[in-house]
Amino acid sequence: MTNYKITVSGETLDISQKEAEKLDVLSLDNSNFHLLQNGKAFQLEVLQTNFAKKTLEISVNGNPYTITIADSYDQMVKEMGLLSNASTKINEIKAPMPGLILDILVEVGQQIQEGTPLLVLSAMKMENIILAQGEGTVKAIAVKKDDAVDKGQLIIEME
Repeated sequence: MTNYKITVSGETLDISQKEAEKLDVLSLDNSNFHLLQNGKAFQLEVLQTNFAKKTLEISVNGNPYTITIADSYDQMVKEMGLLSNASTKINEIKAPMPGLILDILVEVGQQIQEGTPLLVLSAMKMENIILAQGEGTVKAIAVKKDDAVDKGQLIIEME
């Protein structure tokens, strides 16, 4: 069973998939929802989404909130320390886990900013978008589409 860690304004809630499925939510359109919880009605509006960072900016009864959602996979990656390894070196982007390169989203010579999607890595039956951890220019791409990579293998050099 999947468990989610939902962070709102610094407070973290643990919610199971079963609890999430039991929420009484009615979709009014693509970005507006009505939630009934403990006998109280709430108007929800999705203001902005960032699927790469798994964040939502929402309005609840007119009050804005930023929500971060971590599923069991995200929690496992964090516990294994793979996120901290990827962010320590911005001159070299290394594979955070073994997998298969599905797509390369940047080119040599391209200027990138922190958070820029670099490539898509398939691992553990999931597609993972590897993001830039800093600013720079792509110096070299050490892999190509459909290459298998090992954890820690150099995939992109930055300058």
